[in-house]
Amino acid sequence: MFWRKTRAAIGRFHPAHQQLTMERTVSMSSPKSEWGAVLASLSQHETTVRRPKWRLPSRANTVLVPLIHVLSEDTKRNAPIGISADFRGADAPGKEGPKRDLPIKTRYIRKVTEWFTFDPWLQVRAELRDGSVLEIRVTDRTRHRKIHKVNARNKHKWKTRKKAVQRIDARRTLPGGMVPQRPATPPPGWIRVRIKDGKRITLNATAKLGQVPEEQDQLQTILFVLTELFRWTRPATPRRTA
Repeated sequence: MFWRKTRAAIGRFHPAHQQLTMERTVSMSSPKSEWGAVLASLSQHETTVRRPKWRLPSRANTVLVPLIHVLSEDTKRNAPIGISADFRGADAPGKEGPKRDLPIKTRYIRKVTEWFTFDPWLQVRAELRDGSVLEIRVTDRTRHRKIHKVNARNKHKWKTRKKAVQRIDARRTLPGGMVPQRPATPPPGWIRVRIKDGKRITLNATAKLGQVPEEQDQLQTILFVLTELFRWTRPATPRRTA
């Protein structure tokens, strides 16, 4: 009976909210007005759905929701905001790479198997008010090693070690006529900025982090990388009003 009530409540959510609840993924490209409807639906989740099984992914609250608010403030009125988020985690099917055996350097280690998982959990595209196009991609990469050891008493042990790193790729395609300008101070060492000429100039910022940021720091890390793209152009001159 309680499941039927919960299922009926989820059925009244916005379709993107339902997908996020049931599948832990969401993919939508819509104007900010429609994203406002999604945010309104998400705000009802905690008071409507009590079962732990259907709680929202933590990154939905700490990253996705505040990021939608930030993008909505700087996008054109009817321009779409495209977001594809996958909060299933690195263990989801299709994210694991091939396994390989590493060379063994000591007689107490019988076998070392290594593999990587790649989790591109966030992709964003938004058209901003100044005419530029902003794109974001966040990927977590985890190295796994399974080690088979045998000690001097011929006792066998298996251990699995993990090391996760993160890559943030951000791109800003400038509107026609806007020219980049090198800022007074260089970017931090962990962010690389490249300028690509073409029909429209693009600024690319790549951040390689030695570890995945803490949950409460993830959004600020993404915004810090995005801010670097705007340091390379002059602020737009506000139009005079009569």
